[in-house]
Amino acid sequence: MILKAKERGDGPQLARYLMAMRDNEHVELHDLRGFIGDDLLAAFREADAIASGTRCEKHLFSISLNPPVGANVATEAFEAAISRIEEKLGLTDQPRAVIFHEKDGRRHAHVVWSRIDSQRMRAINLSHYKIKLRDVSRELYLKHGWEMPRGLQDRALRDPLTFTRQEWQQASRAGLNPKEVKAVFQQAWRASDNRAAFEQALKQRGFTLARGDRRGFVAVDYRGEVYAVARYAGLKTKEVEAKLGDPDKLRPVDEVKIEIASGITSKLQAFIKEVERDAARRAAFIAFRKAELVGRHQEERKRLAEGLERRWQAETKARAARLPRGFSGIWHRLTGQYQKIRAQNEREALEALRRDRAEKDTLVFRQLEERQALQRDIQAQRAAAQEELLRLREDVARYQSLDREEPVRERKRERDDDDGPDNAPPAPRQRRRQSYDP
Repeated sequence: MILKAKERGDGPQLARYLMAMRDNEHVELHDLRGFIGDDLLAAFREADAIASGTRCEKHLFSISLNPPVGANVATEAFEAAISRIEEKLGLTDQPRAVIFHEKDGRRHAHVVWSRIDSQRMRAINLSHYKIKLRDVSRELYLKHGWEMPRGLQDRALRDPLTFTRQEWQQASRAGLNPKEVKAVFQQAWRASDNRAAFEQALKQRGFTLARGDRRGFVAVDYRGEVYAVARYAGLKTKEVEAKLGDPDKLRPVDEVKIEIASGITSKLQAFIKEVERDAARRAAFIAFRKAELVGRHQEERKRLAEGLERRWQAETKARAARLPRGFSGIWHRLTGQYQKIRAQNEREALEALRRDRAEKDTLVFRQLEERQALQRDIQAQRAAAQEELLRLREDVARYQSLDREEPVRERKRERDDDDGPDNAPPAPRQRRRQSYDP
């Protein structure tokens, strides 16, 4: 599993985020330990109140456990991994919450511990926790026989197309996958050996190089979105400056935005709107199919949960009826029969708990397979939409280039006409302007 962790405060905000259905298809509060409150918001408010008696601001330790794509990980396997993390970091017996999230056919877990030792009213120091979690992550990959990511084997082999939340949000505004945008910048960088070549390579892909307000070299697309070259090309600022030179020689980003906006003619606007409208229709159809499947899955889980609860209550009542009461109970205690019946009840309760979890995991795994099949179709649809939107940027740049070249050709033709028709060489055939009418 990939383990990502962070120390933080503001428990109520974290609780609302973890229980939000906005970005998730299924959310389950699996376990709540060491808190008086019986829901996540109350529990984290309690953690905040206890931490206020100390000087610790980041009193919560939050971690996400992400199995590989396509791996069906049982609930007990998640719990075993969480126990190993607690042992490694010294968080055993600390108050904690475990939440399961499902999205896009993948199931992962979030665990949040309180770092405050309530006996000593001091925060537990989690020194070098990233290194320790990396070791646990490797153990889990080896234990389950999963293919270990290259970046986990060697940090130098990390995926260059990984992205931050800010990059994801920016790409989402443009309807693009942030990995696709990064790939465009990195391909342009590899294909060029100086600023002119890099500028031309970006131009062909619909991005205009400019001077940013604070980030040195940036690129602007037809929507006015600004992309930091160093960030999207996966480079250090010094590497960018070594190849591209002084950013002050470029036009400022605001001037480039104005020029791009002025070059968007009514015909080009209509073309852009049609392509974006097609992408929006495709996205709406995908969202409908996903909502339909998720709704059916949620109903199936609700029915299963209600059935398991009814059976648990009936079995608990039957086990309780075995325990003798009154004078008979006293006699059974004296003879040791009471302890035997109690031990039998505990064994049966544990077996029933494991049985119920297995039934629930079976349903979850079946639904994940259905959701993954839909996700493959969704990814194919999105890939087609991505290709259209990326091609749109190239088409916009080409159209604007042709639009700028037209006045130059007109002036040249006028000069040729002034030289006279008798002695003038034949005028070259005018290149037909490419049509972008939808």
